[in-house]
Amino acid sequence: MSNKINVILVDDHEMVRLGLKSFLNLQGDVELVGEAENGREGVDLALELRPDVVVMDLVMPELDGVQATLELLKEWPEAKILVLTSYLDNEKIYPVIEAGAKGYMLKTSSAAEILNSIRKVYRGEEAIETEVDNKIKYHDSHPNLHDDLTARERDILALLAKGYDNQTIANELFISLKTVKTHVSNILGKLNVDDRTQAVVYAFRHHLVSQDDE
Repeated sequence: MSNKINVILVDDHEMVRLGLKSFLNLQGDVELVGEAENGREGVDLALELRPDVVVMDLVMPELDGVQATLELLKEWPEAKILVLTSYLDNEKIYPVIEAGAKGYMLKTSSAAEILNSIRKVYRGEEAIETEVDNKIKYHDSHPNLHDDLTARERDILALLAKGYDNQTIANELFISLKTVKTHVSNILGKLNVDDRTQAVVYAFRHHLVSQDDE
C-alpha cells in the first residue's frame, strides 16, 4: 500500500491541471490519482476514488466549487477539500468555507505553498492563504459591525438581499434615489466591505436576513 497522499484535481482549466500535475508528480509524498474538468465530474471521481485530498477550483461548469463541496461532503463527510482559486472576494470565500472546505488557497500562491497546504489538509489541519485568513479573522473579530446600522439601513440591506437595484429600493421605500445611494454607501462603510454583494454575504453570514429574503 502506498504511503503517498492521494490527490485529485478538479479544475476546468487544462493548463492549471497540467502545471499542478507536473509539480505534484515530482513530490515523493504525493500522488495524483485523478483529474476532473468540472464540479460534477469532480464529485463523481472523488466518490469513486476516495482520495486523501481533493483540490477544487471554485468557478466551474456543471457544479461550482461550493455546490460540489456541499454535494461531496453530503455523500462523503470525511472528504478533505482544498479550494484553489483566483478569487479573493468575500462572496466566494465564506460560502465554501462554511460548506466544509478545509483550505482556501489562491492560484497565485507558490507551488511550495500549495504543496504545504495539501499536506496540512491531509493531516486534518486548516490551510488558509494569508490574505484570505486576514479577511476571515477581521470579520470574525468584529462580529457586531452591523450594530451601528440604523433601522432604515437594515431595511435597505434586506432589499439588497432580494437583488433590488437602487431605483427599485427607492420606489419600494418612497425615498429618493440619492438617499438610497447615501444609505448604501453608509452600509458598506459600517460593515467594512467593498461592494453591495459583499454586504449581502455579510448579512446572510450574520443572520441579518434569511435565504427566504433573496
